[in-house]
Amino acid sequence: MSQDAIVVIGGGHAGAQICASLSEQGQGSRVHLVCEEAFLPYQRPPLSKAYFKKDDEPIQLIRAKTWYEQQGITLHQGDRALSVDVQNQVVHLASNKSLPYGQLVLATGTRARRLADLPENLENVHMLRTAQDAEHLRSTLASTERFAFIGGGFIGLELAATLKALGKEVTVLEVSPRLLARSISLELSDHVLKTHQQAGIDIRLQSEITGYQIEGSRVSQIHLKDGSLSVQRVLLGIGATPETALAQSMGLSCEGGIVVDDQMRCSLPNVWAIGDCTSFPYGAKGQVLRLESIQNANDQAKIAAQSIMGQAVSYKPTPWFWSEQGAMRLQMVGLMPKAPATFKRAGANAQSFSLFHFDAGQLACVESVNAVMDHMVAKKFFEQGVNPSPEQVSNPEVALKSLVA
Repeated sequence: MSQDAIVVIGGGHAGAQICASLSEQGQGSRVHLVCEEAFLPYQRPPLSKAYFKKDDEPIQLIRAKTWYEQQGITLHQGDRALSVDVQNQVVHLASNKSLPYGQLVLATGTRARRLADLPENLENVHMLRTAQDAEHLRSTLASTERFAFIGGGFIGLELAATLKALGKEVTVLEVSPRLLARSISLELSDHVLKTHQQAGIDIRLQSEITGYQIEGSRVSQIHLKDGSLSVQRVLLGIGATPETALAQSMGLSCEGGIVVDDQMRCSLPNVWAIGDCTSFPYGAKGQVLRLESIQNANDQAKIAAQSIMGQAVSYKPTPWFWSEQGAMRLQMVGLMPKAPATFKRAGANAQSFSLFHFDAGQLACVESVNAVMDHMVAKKFFEQGVNPSPEQVSNPEVALKSLVA
């Protein structure tokens, strides 16, 4: 193996995209992709939705194995990067392989948070981060009628809505006074809560867990400050933390994630980082941001590939996100300010609307519910640096025509 190799550690969306971007520049034969999972990079969003609706629904690969072979990319599946010798530029894998590199890309993603007082490896406690997690959980559906979710985050609510639609009894325990408090506005949070409750999901806010009753290898009850909940199966959805252990062992700067510049370069030469694991500069005020989104992972991968090839680039993202929770398609663009002035645009029905949030007269964030056109226009506003007038906000169809004309 040549010292000219580009080694990519991480088989998620970011890792898949940088393989594609480097291949487009004729560099596929230099690339080694290290995937800790046995699967090739696959689509993550269906794991909380479509994957559970059919017993034979497959894991959806981003690209087939033949594509990697055709591009000359060397795959290291089911193998983990144990350490990196920075001085000699060599990655050491769990399989005892050593991969010399000219450029190294860390796409290590995140790891699920765990509860310190809940023992690991309990038979009926699950997380949903990987294809293996999804496979295991799906195998339990036929024998389980009651599911308890600890945490009301995006992935948990998506899966809760999916399981409820399958006829399961679902309870969500959320410690905060409202759902998705760190991510969305109070008005949207209230709508999400009411929609899930109307669908029959039991959502208990400000749930303070005081302990658990463990019987053998299973948790049978969750003890709450105001009572107890008997459970058949428990799902943890309390968020994720950036996977920085390898980066820290290399001596890379890490603060809320692996610190990168606007070209995705790390604090040591010949090392880049991309995706959910990164903290990057955002906006004119020098804000440091970490985003967990597929679009961010893909866009950072494209920038890193160009940077590796010596091209002058700078990452200036328009943050946007989406989540499908039952009948709700939530789409968000921009970042929520602390004290926004909000304009609500009604949609075709009570389940369709958009919230335009302004900060000091500038559009800062738009949240859309079942309003795809509004979301498209909002993205155009941000991408083109347009601060819309009240008329444009009220009539986004007209605004879109003027923006793309």
